[in-house]
Amino acid sequence: LHSYLKANCRGRAGTVKGQTLEKILRISGNELRRQVNRLRRQGVPIASSRDGYFYAVTAGEVYASIRQLRRMECGLEAAIRGLEGALDGFGGAPAQAQRSGLRGERRSDEASELLPKGGSEQAESATT
Repeated sequence: LHSYLKANCRGRAGTVKGQTLEKILRISGNELRRQVNRLRRQGVPIASSRDGYFYAVTAGEVYASIRQLRRMECGLEAAIRGLEGALDGFGGAPAQAQRSGLRGERRSDEASELLPKGGSEQAESATT
């Protein structure tokens, strides 16, 4: 992905749709997003817009992607707050006690989803 974007998709004018990258690289959409996330964490300037992905060649392109990610972050935080509020509607243990099981642990696939302490097995049993 890194080599392809750097060679073929330089700058905003070189934006390529995610679906096109999936076909070219023969990977799924989930794998594409994992690779983009991993490269960004390594400091590779993979930028994106509503139109797709590209290899950033200016600081402005990187800043635009950072602003887009910040907006997504705010949206996710709002969704989390809403779901936490929804816990109040469930019977049994008070919602605050249920929330205390969320310790900010992350899934190993870097999906940034919060799981109860103990991993996905506990999360599944908690929802049944």
